[in-house]
Amino acid sequence: MAWLRALISPFSVPCLTLGLLFFAASLTPSLIPRDALVQGILGGLLIALGYLLGKIIGLLWLAADMPRLKGRAAFYRSLVLAIAALGFTIWMLAYSLDWQNALRIKMGLEPAEAQHVLTILSAAVATFLVAYLIGFLVSVLFRWIRGRFYRFMPPRRANVLGVVAVVLILFFVTRDGILDNVVTGLDNSYEAAQDLFENAPPPPDNPNQAGSSASLIDWAAMGRPGRDFVTSGPDAKAISAFTGKPALDPIRVYVGRADGETPEDRAQLALAELKRLKAFDREVLVVVSPTGTGWMDPGSHDPLEYMHGGDIATVSAQYSYLQSPLALILETRTGLDQATELLRVVHEHWKTLPEDSRPRLYAHGLSLGAWSSMYATNLFRLVDDPINGAFWAGPPFPSELWNYVQNARNPGSPWMLPTIGDGSLVRYASHYADASEAKADWGRMRIAFLQYSSDPIVFYDPLSVWRAPPWMNDPPAPDVSDHLTFIPIVTQFQLALDMALAFGAPPGHGHAYYAQDYIVPWVQVTAPKDWTEEDTARLKAHCDFGFQKGCDNGVK
Repeated sequence: MAWLRALISPFSVPCLTLGLLFFAASLTPSLIPRDALVQGILGGLLIALGYLLGKIIGLLWLAADMPRLKGRAAFYRSLVLAIAALGFTIWMLAYSLDWQNALRIKMGLEPAEAQHVLTILSAAVATFLVAYLIGFLVSVLFRWIRGRFYRFMPPRRANVLGVVAVVLILFFVTRDGILDNVVTGLDNSYEAAQDLFENAPPPPDNPNQAGSSASLIDWAAMGRPGRDFVTSGPDAKAISAFTGKPALDPIRVYVGRADGETPEDRAQLALAELKRLKAFDREVLVVVSPTGTGWMDPGSHDPLEYMHGGDIATVSAQYSYLQSPLALILETRTGLDQATELLRVVHEHWKTLPEDSRPRLYAHGLSLGAWSSMYATNLFRLVDDPINGAFWAGPPFPSELWNYVQNARNPGSPWMLPTIGDGSLVRYASHYADASEAKADWGRMRIAFLQYSSDPIVFYDPLSVWRAPPWMNDPPAPDVSDHLTFIPIVTQFQLALDMALAFGAPPGHGHAYYAQDYIVPWVQVTAPKDWTEEDTARLKAHCDFGFQKGCDNGVK
């Protein structure tokens, strides 16, 4: 009972009132629809955050020796605040289902039939209690350390050093815990990768395929993402059946991380394989940076091979086995270095070829691959015998080149779908625009960005703790809620949660990029010969298989 009294006695109703206001604010919509359980967890975290902020404000108030209400006045103040906050929360709950359903309908989802208030409140209370218990244990630790300091130093100094000691302890414990989990995930990823190597299926029989017995690339070391990439996609027969014209087998080259010790080794191996397969005799050559695991989206590559009658080569090199979030944290430099080396090596050889007979050269990447590909496509690559263009999908918000281009948008153009100059160099596409509209025709180089207006991976803003992201100052995009409102602190947590939910959004929304929306931007960037709008419509119908699926009707 003593422990229970110690746990309850410091409980603050005014601080809980602030937490309830944060919970009510969390019920407003953001970029991705939330179910009841997720909403409850988000709300519980924000109750805890509001409670903590109330405690901090109270401590600062006491430290400044400001006047305090006592007795009945304090009780009535707490009662009035609690009733007001509770009423506001109930009012927000009443509208939350309509807000979420309006967003779901915009994304083509079925509206939820029930609000599941009990699930929301249960999850919120449970989450808050866990956070409160953690906070209580931290305060016990502080009082224990401070009590030891009291024995040989003045109280003020003991308080300060007690706070410093607790912060340091929490830092090292948290850091070690996070690193342990990361290392465990890393070990599991490598173990899974090694299992893939040991259990690799037989290599392809076709000598004109990467990984075959005639190839310079070790099939087993290529890993499953690479093997899937080089053995899938349309062959000449499938392409010819679609176009009604003679076609070539597309060239796909993929170097696994285990195929070379360094990024330069892997890049040189990729170049050697491209030469072996005579990839530089093709009409189009695309240098791609994959996602963290090495995965490459067939919804992007399959349509492109149909467009160009198979007269195309695509090359990529793996830099990690990890899921993109872990690769971003642990192997950011590796990804940037690999993308840079691959594009550099290919570009330097490409520059030595006769301009009238070499392939048109493009850079491409999705998500984390877009980030590393943009990094590799530096200013010198664009000025000194420039590549023909680039197409980047779902660029993550920290990407420097993307931020530079975004901030160069024409005044008055929306942040989510900006216009850059006259559109002769850079254009944007989304689920509702295809990069075909511009004031001027394309110039010598063509760069396109595909970014969904509801993608928090692209539009998350770390500064949304205290200010609205730029896109919130524009009218809402077609799949963005009309009720989305900036709320300091709360919006930051909503967008952070949206990033975790973005991969499960319906195709064409969130971070779920798919074939339908790649097609016209690829047409715009690579300008296939004799390609018509009717061809585009036929290809869209042919590739209408949804998220993370291509349009492969034949296997090489």
